[in-house]
Amino acid sequence: MNMKGKTLTGLTKEQIRVKIISQLRNQKEEERLKRSGKILTKFFRLDRVKKAKLIMFFIALDAEVSTDRMIKKALKMGKKIAVPVCATKSCKISPCRLGLNEKLKRGPYGIYEPVAREFLPLSRLDVVVVPGIAFDAQGNRLGRGKGYYDRFLKRLPPKTYRIGLAFDFQILPSIPLSRHDCNVDRVLFA
Repeated sequence: MNMKGKTLTGLTKEQIRVKIISQLRNQKEEERLKRSGKILTKFFRLDRVKKAKLIMFFIALDAEVSTDRMIKKALKMGKKIAVPVCATKSCKISPCRLGLNEKLKRGPYGIYEPVAREFLPLSRLDVVVVPGIAFDAQGNRLGRGKGYYDRFLKRLPPKTYRIGLAFDFQILPSIPLSRHDCNVDRVLFA
């Protein structure tokens, strides 16, 4: 398994996380935004996205694929948008509606969430955009290690299309898997 010339064969999930998080933090902001723009273009070309009425995005942390422009574009296209709200006690993610000029506050783990809460049923989600530290060609995903998204993805109806977003160095030939891990239907990267 190679990542920018560094072998990852035999590494644990935590060792892979450490290496990729370091690369995320060390990339130049200009490059991050340029690649995020390429991913945005790919995203809005997908038929599933064009047909979707309700899309759930994550609000990106600093080093991740930027989702703010994607969210704004989807809202301008008339899509309804949800973002995750995380309950720390129950370790449960719930989709919460997000409007164009919605006020946000920092929630658990420093992730922004809407101040006003309008929770939406999982059955209404057409597309869910999923963050990850790493993905492989089969759509397997390595998250941050808390299992929030794995538990959330298991609760989604089968019709909900799951899309991972990543930079090319986050795409690995394979990822070590655990019984509880959930994959995505497609990964978009640049």
